[in-house]
Amino acid sequence: MIEIYVDADACPVKREVEDVARRHGLIVHIVSNGGIRPSADPMVKTVIVPAGADAADNWIADHVQPNDICITADIPLASRCLKANAFALGPKGIAFTNDSIGHALGMRDLHQHLRESTGTQTYNAGFTKQDRSRFLNALENAIQAAKRKRG
Repeated sequence: MIEIYVDADACPVKREVEDVARRHGLIVHIVSNGGIRPSADPMVKTVIVPAGADAADNWIADHVQPNDICITADIPLASRCLKANAFALGPKGIAFTNDSIGHALGMRDLHQHLRESTGTQTYNAGFTKQDRSRFLNALENAIQAAKRKRG
């Protein structure tokens, strides 16, 4: 069975993931360091990991299987999931692929270097209705692709 893993800290699409997963009868793992209200849905598993850098990312990377789906804005985690032959989606509907992950990692590193060298903060654009719609489409596409791969 396909399972969905959500890097839940600051994820704006948790409810959407649960709704889509329910429609498909998929298990969802909501993984965070805490502060997440457990879902009443028995198919939604709340996983609380110890506080610490990358604890949620490490839990997801250790549990994700081929053709599972990971929802994360963390590009290194997306890369780890792709290496496990899983799907990786950003909350704005960007599907990370083996062809695009290198560029995404490079841009992440460049922005980090610029922040460190200039001391200026960078800002991400706010989350929009179009982002939510793009995400829902990307999640549905990933589920259908995973189902085809699983046979």
